[in-house]
Amino acid sequence: MEILIKDIENIKDAAAQFVKAMGDNTIFAFYGKMGAGKTTFIKSVCEELGVKDVINSPTFAIVNEYMDGRGNPIFHFDFYRIKKEQEVLDMGYEDYVYSGNVCFMEWPELIDDLLPDDTVRVTIVEEEDGSRRITM
Repeated sequence: MEILIKDIENIKDAAAQFVKAMGDNTIFAFYGKMGAGKTTFIKSVCEELGVKDVINSPTFAIVNEYMDGRGNPIFHFDFYRIKKEQEVLDMGYEDYVYSGNVCFMEWPELIDDLLPDDTVRVTIVEEEDGSRRITM
């Protein structure tokens, strides 16, 4: 599936399309260069799922927990600062990932060997005109 975000005003519609396409999947790995819009898009998707909390990148915390509109946890990871996979395991990664709750992961390429087989890989690319192309 492909979603085009022409500009920031279009992001809410793109998030709604993404949520409809999520199905029963719970693990989403977001790939893209620095500044591609991973955090911004995840924030919009979380809002579409009913999150009322402040949503920001968990760069230093590694994981943030939000509650969706039905009271279910959503886990938002940022593995940018991870040096070794063991750090991720030590933080309880498997408890989050195998909880059955939605997990959104930024910089998953740093823990690629730990990703479950059913992980949905999402790529965000900034086009020359500034639009974003999301492929899942």
